[in-house]
Amino acid sequence: MQNALRFGVVGGGSWGTAIVKMLSENMDRIAWYIRNDSIIRHLQREGNNPHYISSAQFDVSMLHLSSSIDEIVEASDVLILAIPSAFLEKEFANLTLSLRDKIVFSAIKGIVPETGLIVGEHLHEAYHIPFENIGVLTGPCHAEEVALERLSYLTLACSDTSKAELVAKKLRSHYIRTKISDDIIGTEYAAMLKNIYAIAAGIAHGLGYGDNFQSVLMSNSIREMKRFIGCVHKMKRNINNSAYLGDLLVTGYSIFSRNRMFGNMIGKGYTVKSAMMEMNMIAEGYYAAKSAHDLMAKLKKKAKTPIIDAVYNILYKEKEAKKIFKQLTEKLD
Repeated sequence: MQNALRFGVVGGGSWGTAIVKMLSENMDRIAWYIRNDSIIRHLQREGNNPHYISSAQFDVSMLHLSSSIDEIVEASDVLILAIPSAFLEKEFANLTLSLRDKIVFSAIKGIVPETGLIVGEHLHEAYHIPFENIGVLTGPCHAEEVALERLSYLTLACSDTSKAELVAKKLRSHYIRTKISDDIIGTEYAAMLKNIYAIAAGIAHGLGYGDNFQSVLMSNSIREMKRFIGCVHKMKRNINNSAYLGDLLVTGYSIFSRNRMFGNMIGKGYTVKSAMMEMNMIAEGYYAAKSAHDLMAKLKKKAKTPIIDAVYNILYKEKEAKKIFKQLTEKLD
């Protein structure tokens, strides 16, 4: 039965393209939702995505491509979502089919702004998907390195670990290693928070701080992440595992990190709007900073989050980055 399950990917960006590439190593048919018909036509003609990791080549006979969300949902038993959290509801606005009986894994790293919920909780509340059918796909892993077939690691989290293993099996290859976890909430919050800390690392770099400060910033970030996640969901977890610390480090330091790039531009004096326009990509950490700040305010700030506060104040309160980071340096150890 499991071997007969049909897989679909929702999202035509870098991560969605990388996931389709990984699945194509083990499957002979993959449904793929891309909202832009011109990208679909290019894929059908040239075998690659013209806008994202175009070096990844596909056998188009394996792909069921469509700009109809209903068509892809109907063609799939297992869905992997890989679209920015800020656009999830927009992409699902035309969905008329039920997701209740689907297995849905989120590769989205953020909070749904309309509800303030992490994606797994939102899927349960808005689409009535049982928690045992909801999972999270997280790194440490960059889409660009997947395209180059560089050895990468994924964590699949689900309360039903047999479903996590089911998805992991379809993603494994000679360049992809997988690990299973039952900490669906913790890994999803970690995937969101690491983007905020990557923006902080980028701001620091843009302001001229060196490697010594960056190491202190990352050390404080993982401890802040531990406090934050422990505040919203208590369970026994090792925050030093790859799904938490590893994903934080690759996002905070990698040249492929769009959140670090965004932060670097802010540190150099770009406005939020001008940085986003020049990047022409979504920096999930921008939306995550507000969501994380608001959640801590709602919980009456049970966890100390000076790094999140600093990023929030710079991005949303238009405070001077140089001044805010000078104040932040006094709060780190």
